[in-house]
Amino acid sequence: MAYRDLREFVSKLEKEGELKRVRAEVDPVLEITEVTQRVARDKGRAPNSVGPALLFEKPKGSRVPLLINAFGSVRRMALALEVSDLSEVAERIQGFLKMETPQGLFDKIKMLPKLAELGSFFPKRVNKGDCQEVVRQGKDVNLLDFPILKCWPQDGGRFITLPLVFTKNPETGKRNVGMYRMQVYDERTTGMHWQTQKHGAEHFRRARAANPDGRIPVSVAIGTDPATALAGMLPIPPDLDEMMFAGFLRREPVEMVTCQTNELEVPANAEIMLEGYVNLNEMRTEGPFGDHTGFYSLEGEYPVFHVECITQKREPIYLTTVVGPPPQEDFYMGYAVERVFLPVMKMQYPEIVDVSMPAEGIFHNLMIVAIRKSYPGHARKIMNAIWSLGQAMFTKVIVVVDHDVDIHNYSEVVWKALCALDPERDVQFSLGPMDTLDHAARMQDFGSKMGIDATRKWASEGFTRPWPDEIRMDEGTKKRLDELWKTLGLG
Repeated sequence: MAYRDLREFVSKLEKEGELKRVRAEVDPVLEITEVTQRVARDKGRAPNSVGPALLFEKPKGSRVPLLINAFGSVRRMALALEVSDLSEVAERIQGFLKMETPQGLFDKIKMLPKLAELGSFFPKRVNKGDCQEVVRQGKDVNLLDFPILKCWPQDGGRFITLPLVFTKNPETGKRNVGMYRMQVYDERTTGMHWQTQKHGAEHFRRARAANPDGRIPVSVAIGTDPATALAGMLPIPPDLDEMMFAGFLRREPVEMVTCQTNELEVPANAEIMLEGYVNLNEMRTEGPFGDHTGFYSLEGEYPVFHVECITQKREPIYLTTVVGPPPQEDFYMGYAVERVFLPVMKMQYPEIVDVSMPAEGIFHNLMIVAIRKSYPGHARKIMNAIWSLGQAMFTKVIVVVDHDVDIHNYSEVVWKALCALDPERDVQFSLGPMDTLDHAARMQDFGSKMGIDATRKWASEGFTRPWPDEIRMDEGTKKRLDELWKTLGLG
């Protein structure tokens, strides 16, 4: 059964020993980040994590408790998605992707349960939601009532870092849910960091083209059940509703309620809702911001979000995250996305065996791909394919290796890639869209990419020398030594 809301997830984390309560007063300005960093960098922390989830019960200047690092481990990501292993979600996705058109009556009958399950994922409209237990409008609206973080010393201010931003396509009416940082300017306005390639930015551009002096309604959810909270960062196809996919992850539909001051529908179980609008002719300087690259992203001009109404639960929890030098909580969120959506990539390109994005590559800087090579130039075909896939288009460096390389063992990847590489022959360069946060690109949003073919080279690719075998001990010798090992006195 899906988590009813964020607090049910908090209870689960505490029961599983994955959460620590901080009862002392800690300041959301820099201090909560420093506490989280010290916990994350603790040498005694659990493997595959950045320390426990933290519930700050008395953030300075606010009566609202703050939850951070809730998704900061592989195990917590599995708990968030209510599976024992992330591969279970991947297998479910793969099962639906493999659905074929039924050929006869018997095939149609067999498909009915899956079709019924698909139908149960659609969002469910309700008349009331816990997110509207308290309603504040006009002068009662004050974002500073919440413990919004200033994470790093050079940040331009406090930032809402884990929001679900709801907009509608002004032409089609289709909903989009994105996760965009929001710098708090004052009690009732924030920045809206709509990077140029994001769907929210496209809605803004289309609306402005139709009516430059108009505005578009925007609503922001903070703190939902975990599967819904993650929906805004998922790289799903543009024609798929994020709330429907959240229902798929939860195995239950997301209940949606209409906002108080606009017609947008939002998750009824949200802890906090911000309702308002973005003027289409108003921009304001946003940033700097200590980003997931480990460097500050620079100032830029972005739209402004005006908050007209705040609704919330009577005793809400403020869900947030901090990004910075890797690894941070966002790495484990990204790792879950990598594992869950690998079947989608493999369905499109069956030659892909596995994909890995190291924490230090901060998602867009490095992707390692293992393929089952079948023809000359196969590695280069995969590089170009990845550069055409959704958010994977931002990948700066792609390294393609053979199927028998353990791409999650970075020592093995470096060894085998460097031994397979002739730089002049095996490195190709390309130009294309870059992540807005890439400060090394020649200009914002545009720069160069590098693909490295680190597969074994074939004669049909112009390699005329013999390719040597990898050094390995023969099985007979290993078996004899297994039997003699105890007699050698070597442990």
